[in-house]
Amino acid sequence: MTGSTLRLAWRNLWRNRRRTTLAVTAIGLSVVLVLAYDSVLRAYGDWMTETVTGPMLGHVQVHAPEWRKDRSMDRTLRDVTATLSALRRDPEVTDATARVYAPALAAVGEEGFAVVVVGVDPAAETHPMGLLAGAPALPAGRSVLVGRLLAEQMGLRVGDSLAVVGQGADGSLANDLYRVAGLVDTSVDFVNRQGVLMALGEAQTLFAMGDEAHELVVRGRDPARAGELASHLSALPALRGLEVLDWRTLSPEMVGLIELVGVAWLFVLVLVLVAAAAGVANTMLMSTHERTHELGMLLALGARPGRIVRMVVVEALMLGLVGALAGTGVGVALVAATHRTGVDYAALTGGGPQELSFGGLRWSLRLYPTLAVEDVLRVVAAVGLTSLVAAAWPAARVARLQPSKALRG
Repeated sequence: MTGSTLRLAWRNLWRNRRRTTLAVTAIGLSVVLVLAYDSVLRAYGDWMTETVTGPMLGHVQVHAPEWRKDRSMDRTLRDVTATLSALRRDPEVTDATARVYAPALAAVGEEGFAVVVVGVDPAAETHPMGLLAGAPALPAGRSVLVGRLLAEQMGLRVGDSLAVVGQGADGSLANDLYRVAGLVDTSVDFVNRQGVLMALGEAQTLFAMGDEAHELVVRGRDPARAGELASHLSALPALRGLEVLDWRTLSPEMVGLIELVGVAWLFVLVLVLVAAAAGVANTMLMSTHERTHELGMLLALGARPGRIVRMVVVEALMLGLVGALAGTGVGVALVAATHRTGVDYAALTGGGPQELSFGGLRWSLRLYPTLAVEDVLRVVAAVGLTSLVAAAWPAARVARLQPSKALRG
């Protein structure tokens, strides 16, 4: 394609400035809409993934076979300290921790309440995605943290003594008295409603478990590659014969919801690009119709039909890309501004609840729209392709022009 063709196409594009400006504006607004919608959906997807893989699931979990089915106290993982050391040495693993889950009865006075004692490693669970993120410190010894909703139901306050009675992994009676060191409010619903959290070593002692646990929670570098991480870890000698599952396998209903978000984005993109194609096709048809006499003269002077067609196609492509680049600039600026402050959907809907509960998790209603480089490139490329497709009709019309008829038109 010669430079003269590009120059002619650019000059012809702006012959009718008002029409071109309107077309560019329409395409630009379409791109802004797609990018804004894409940024919200990406925020939704990241938010869902982060919540699902956050304090409870991690990226990969390890259990004894059949433990997830019956949660039996005696289905434990052995030699947990050595297994965790092997996991933490693996270059694909960024964090690994063990947990104990034990049903029990807890009481302040005479009335007992069904609870779940969760044994955790305080040092490993205080990171931003840990079960103790933002929670009060969990002192060593006979101290526990209690879910806030459970504490309200029991009438518990910080400093109270809490009696815990359950069954040990060996079938023995497990009971002791603990001091409530603080109340926790996490995104995991059952912890808030039933959870009594104590140090891992304390839980192992209470339930006669030795160096055992019910679950290992492993985090890798990228949640999108959790399946690969699970396959890699299942081959380790320390995990041979154990159940090693990634978060997608553990929570398929959430995966379906995240995938639905991607389908919704594609649907909106198609609708907007159909509108953009109509705008480009309409503009180019009007432009070529007005220039029929001029195009006929060029053909009579020896210009090849192929060059005339290329010029029309380049005009359409330029029209689409100018609109796409203008819309991209506005859209990226808009997303950058809202990413810093976030969008509070509770406020937009009239100041309703700040969180919602779904799938055993609590979800914040403040989102932070975000875009990746591939999102922008994908939209610009889609508009460019749409412009080329939209140019087919006016290009076909120009290709069929007869110089004699065109000069008389």
